[in-house]
Amino acid sequence: MKLETLEAYIEAYGKDVYAFCLYLTHSRQDADDLYQDTFLKMVEIRGKLELSRNPKSYLLSVAVHIWTNRKRKTAWRQKITGPQIPIEDMTQDPPDGKGSPEEQYITREERVMVRQAVQALPEKYRLPVLLFYMEGQKLSEISRILEIPEGTVKTRLYRAKKLLERELEVVLNEQRYGQDFKAGVVSRERTGSTA
Repeated sequence: MKLETLEAYIEAYGKDVYAFCLYLTHSRQDADDLYQDTFLKMVEIRGKLELSRNPKSYLLSVAVHIWTNRKRKTAWRQKITGPQIPIEDMTQDPPDGKGSPEEQYITREERVMVRQAVQALPEKYRLPVLLFYMEGQKLSEISRILEIPEGTVKTRLYRAKKLLERELEVVLNEQRYGQDFKAGVVSRERTGSTA
């Protein structure tokens, strides 16, 4: 692979690959390492690359394999040495500037709740969700990246959606109930009603 080709891939897919690495690792430091290792691996295997079909999919596949290997090594080390320090939380997105500050806050809070729910999924469900919804990969590409049958990808996405619906329904209903209750109190205060 020529340097110009690598630079073109970094320019075209770098942000998406980094965002995926951040979602995968939940840590900026680990995401930085995974991102760099992904592109280093591209340089290392440059003679064997099959990038003609979907370069982004190939890059995501490399990142998933590197991350899976790291997790396996970390699990093995933890068996020997014991648990390590918990990983840092992901940072929140900046407000998008649309709507009132209250609406921006609620939207940001909902995003955080969805991210936390996705992060809490078992990895076999989390990876297909991230690849399908965040990266927009087709089922066939996810199947190739994760090296599982396409039917298994569909099943895992379906089960992940059910788990997320169940988890988020409780959280969002609690949040909405709290907002409705607060709005009712404010409304009664304005009208002077004590009902």
